[in-house]
Amino acid sequence: MAPKKPLVIVTRKLPDAIETRMMELFDARLNVDDRAFTKAELIEAVKEADVLVPTVTDRIDGGVLSQAGPNLRLIANFGAGVDHIDLATARERGITVTNTPDVLTEDTADMTMALILAVPRRLTEGERLVRAGGWTGWSPTFMLGRRIWGKRLGIIGMGRIGQAVARRAKGFGLSVHYHNRRRVHPEIEAELEATYWESLDQMLARMDVISIHCPHTPATYHLLSARRLKLLQPHAYVVNTARGNVIDENALTRMLQRDEIAGAGLDVFENEPAINPKLLELDNVVLVPHLGSATLEGRTDMGEKVLINIKTHIDGHNPPDRVLASML
Repeated sequence: MAPKKPLVIVTRKLPDAIETRMMELFDARLNVDDRAFTKAELIEAVKEADVLVPTVTDRIDGGVLSQAGPNLRLIANFGAGVDHIDLATARERGITVTNTPDVLTEDTADMTMALILAVPRRLTEGERLVRAGGWTGWSPTFMLGRRIWGKRLGIIGMGRIGQAVARRAKGFGLSVHYHNRRRVHPEIEAELEATYWESLDQMLARMDVISIHCPHTPATYHLLSARRLKLLQPHAYVVNTARGNVIDENALTRMLQRDEIAGAGLDVFENEPAINPKLLELDNVVLVPHLGSATLEGRTDMGEKVLINIKTHIDGHNPPDRVLASML
């Protein structure tokens, strides 16, 4: 008799190729409707599953994990960020957590660069004007934006994505500056021609564009607080493709309303999918619905990592993408 396949519950719809492989390898329960699970549904899932495959839209907190059944030994997250999972409680209950690092770098860096270009050049504002029939023709002073060539880019978080953004930024003539918990290796710094700032406050006060690439942790919650945002120069732009909670969104909105900074490009939001309605009224903001990793190639690569993590775990080995205690 063939061994019983493990029950793998997937909380959102994944690329077809990944779901097909899930069905071949496991007793997979897929989310055909692609509707986010309620908390009650998450609790039912952890009671039954051998493996749970959640995404950023699922809050796997202590209340959910306290109801986990004895068979749940792996949470194979579809995504790199794990701030939606109570890692401490998972560890206490002997549940391994994995993620999908290293496959989102280039896609997220592309989106970041797109926003760095779009906001100063007022691309979405112009697109809306054309669609509304409001464009009456070319004029020498019509919808003037700002040049990015020769400007200073301040990167907050110089990990893989931050470095990928820096490489792209060099090609557009931006001067690269960065703040990080630890200074990067001198060879990387030299390659990127990047200037390190130990003081985030000092860097913020001198940059033309700020791009955020740090994870959401208790230490980075509202890292760009109202006080820090006020350090920015009036001509500065803020771009965020990391996590919405890193910025005090209400403070940012007030500054944008008062033209205390020039603009912002936001792919993530503090209470997403809810968006501050005041942001929707502003022309100096480009708003994107969390598309940083939204390429078919990227999402397929994420799914492949999930499959490898599950298969390795089931075979009795340590999955390659375990989220270690040091990340707590």
